[in-house]
Amino acid sequence: MTDVPYRFEPDRTADSLQAQFTALEAGAETGIVVTVAGRVMLHRPTGKLCFSTLQDSSGSIQLFGGKSWSERFDELSKLSLGDWIGATGEVVKTRTGELSVKVESWLTLAAVAPNRSFGDKWKGITDPDLRYRQRYVDLWANEGSRRAFRLRSRMVSLIRRWLEERDFIEVETPLLQTILGGATAKPFVTHHNALDLDLYLRIAPELYLKRLVVGGFERVFEIGRNFRNEGISPRHNPEFTMLELYQAYADYGDMMSLIEELIAHLAIELHGTTELTYDGKPLDLTAPWRRATMADLVEEAIGVRVDVRMPVEQLRALAEEHGVPKIDDGWGPGKLILEIYEKTTEAGLWGPIFVLDYPKEVSPLARDHREMPELVERFEAVVAGRELMNAFSELVDPAEQRLRLEAQAAARAAGDDEANELDEDYIRALEYGLPPTGGLGIGIDRLAMLLADVQNVRDIVLFPTLRPEQ
Repeated sequence: MTDVPYRFEPDRTADSLQAQFTALEAGAETGIVVTVAGRVMLHRPTGKLCFSTLQDSSGSIQLFGGKSWSERFDELSKLSLGDWIGATGEVVKTRTGELSVKVESWLTLAAVAPNRSFGDKWKGITDPDLRYRQRYVDLWANEGSRRAFRLRSRMVSLIRRWLEERDFIEVETPLLQTILGGATAKPFVTHHNALDLDLYLRIAPELYLKRLVVGGFERVFEIGRNFRNEGISPRHNPEFTMLELYQAYADYGDMMSLIEELIAHLAIELHGTTELTYDGKPLDLTAPWRRATMADLVEEAIGVRVDVRMPVEQLRALAEEHGVPKIDDGWGPGKLILEIYEKTTEAGLWGPIFVLDYPKEVSPLARDHREMPELVERFEAVVAGRELMNAFSELVDPAEQRLRLEAQAAARAAGDDEANELDEDYIRALEYGLPPTGGLGIGIDRLAMLLADVQNVRDIVLFPTLRPEQ
């Protein structure tokens, strides 16, 4: 076994060889010598010949070794699955039509770990716990995993370019925040020793991004991590990636148009069409998407019209009838309607659909509806039975915002650990003037799930949160 080198310089990738020489006839030789590197994922020695599948980050190519032409053929024929090697040789097509590198020389590129298996050569790694805990094995063993994460990476890149072409600028806001705000969620709490200060890992960047609109950045976005100390499920991971953006002089109608255009662009760039399949069912992302109010959709689902002006006792009875768990005595009509909608309606919406006009009680940062003051101009986009994004016409009145946040702070003091705190500096920023603004947040993980056709968020998050390994 040769010593492991400090560096190695392949001059071709597997996919570039496949693209250039795909039309080569069986048995043909090219006279072109290349150097490739990667892992041995299949290996078949047959006496004086051996055939290996070499996989790099782009794809795979066959290595064709022979006792009469390959250096150290005996060692080459004894390679183990998972070994990293580099090889140099002529590009040929075997008599069976397999594009190959005819190995003249080769060397080991990493220490061998023969006791670590890469799984069944046809099925890869199928144990979900192993796949999520040992992603480094899953990525090599399962082409589906590599494909999903490549798609996610390209999707994020496409989003950035699309927004930048529309004059949005990308910014960064604090992950450590002194005041809880921007969403209703239970936070993670940490402590800064030098300042002797408790801090929250951010649940949303919203209030900082709107400060930037006040400061004159009329179109801003951030793609970054948020943290919510909540349950784990096929749809939820405690740390997750969000796109949030804000556009001055826009409202929630503009945000709907922006979303339709962006999602259609991503679908076409990634799949060539807006007519996709998700979980075995057709899903048409072509604009325009259906628009319907929350009240209309609940009525369609349960046959009863709900309204924030209904007596709270009537709504509480309706919630109990439909199995809403743990109804709190402090919930008002708006919260009860939201819980009824989430229990009875949301999961049945295949969509895509914009669910419009939320109760003010559950939307402390959204602007009053211009026609129905008990509601706000807020929507969530639901696709394949799950919320994909949330958007508002943003509340711009500092006095009204103070009242809303004071109500949130009172709810927090009464025991609601998901309620917002009163952010005096954010109120001060609004007093300098926030123009009419539309804002939205998109779950990047859920969007990637949708476009990669995977049903568990752990299949699209490289290193999901797991219980400690026993």
